[in-house]
Amino acid sequence: MATTATEMLEKPAPPSAEKALEGPGLKMFIYFSALQGRPVLGAGGRRIGKLADLKVKLGEMFPKMSALVIKRRGRKKLLEIDWGRIESLNGNKIVLTAGAEDALRPLDVNPQELLLKDELLDKQVVDTFGAKIERVNDIHLIALNRDLHLVHVDFGVRGIVRRLGLLRALDSFTSFFFSYRLPEKLISWKYVQPLAADLRHKDLKLNVTARRITELHPSELADILEEMDRANRSRLFQSLGVEMAADTLEEMDDSKLQAALIESASAEKASDILEEMAPDEATDLLADLSEGRKQNLMRTMEKPSRDAVEELLKFREGTAGSIMTKDFIALSKEKTIGDAIEEFKKTTYPLECVSYLYVTDSKGFLLGVSTVRHLLSSDRATPLKKLMNTHLIKIGPEEGIEDVARLFRKYKFMALPVVDAQNILKGIITLKDIMEAVMD
Repeated sequence: MATTATEMLEKPAPPSAEKALEGPGLKMFIYFSALQGRPVLGAGGRRIGKLADLKVKLGEMFPKMSALVIKRRGRKKLLEIDWGRIESLNGNKIVLTAGAEDALRPLDVNPQELLLKDELLDKQVVDTFGAKIERVNDIHLIALNRDLHLVHVDFGVRGIVRRLGLLRALDSFTSFFFSYRLPEKLISWKYVQPLAADLRHKDLKLNVTARRITELHPSELADILEEMDRANRSRLFQSLGVEMAADTLEEMDDSKLQAALIESASAEKASDILEEMAPDEATDLLADLSEGRKQNLMRTMEKPSRDAVEELLKFREGTAGSIMTKDFIALSKEKTIGDAIEEFKKTTYPLECVSYLYVTDSKGFLLGVSTVRHLLSSDRATPLKKLMNTHLIKIGPEEGIEDVARLFRKYKFMALPVVDAQNILKGIITLKDIMEAVMD
């Protein structure tokens, strides 16, 4: 979500900020790089130190600075003072109010606070609007009355050049020779998820709109995780709920990364994630883990999920059995259309797994198949055996991937049943399963 400075000023502010922007007093945009390093003076003009950082308290759409972080000459420990102790930011210095020196205290940061330089500048953040990772080159602030708010992060080249003190020279050069200026590239803070970790709690710093990250499509979140460095990737993954974590892992192409992420989770959460995943996806992931870790996780899984995974692990890689899933709906031939509809209402299987309803006898022999469309257009009292199609196309679990792909290409199925030598239904292969297998 790149924008120029002019466009940024012309765009309407978010509803929560409009009132502040319309209020009386000073309104001035300023970059953090322009404040960093400024001398901090007491009311009498005595130099206290220089501005090392700014602390912001999270929880608002555009949070305001809560404290200045000051570095004193010859001392390693940083001090902080409340933002309200500032008298002025005029010129190239920061002047504090009378008696402010007595209010200086050692720096202390809690998980709901963020240090702009230490935890945001030059760090990776998630742009939840563009669903990608960006590196923060500068931080855009706005002064409203006596408060300073965080409004954008700068991820463009201008941010780097500005910090080097060469922006005016570069603009003059490009304007004179090329009639061109490097554009501003800013992301509104409301779309930014910071990833800095608190050194004590190793916790994710959550923006007020950070919950938006859970609104991303799992495939977008998978791309974001793949772009991150290892530490941020692990922290972000551990912050996800079980269902989102499972969906995200299923969307990943890198099996080694999948294994690394599941390894980073606690045994309890890892087993919950595996139970939430489709059995074939969970099986593929477990196959990439060490034998000891795999057995430990399988022991903690609930029995139905464990049994499904154990059965799939028996099949050789590259066979129909290795890519089939146990997520399907099968009912006895004596059941009615009404029974089938009620079963559909209760299922939590993915949509591609319930394209067809499989009809079996009491021993699990596959007898026929029906589509959802037929179920919905028939009388609820009709037995399934009167509606099912008995001309079945099926495949054995030891057949190769190419044989499966050939049947999908020929018949244009959404799913294909897998049966053993006794014609007992063992699982199904969905169109998504075969497409992923062929692409791999």
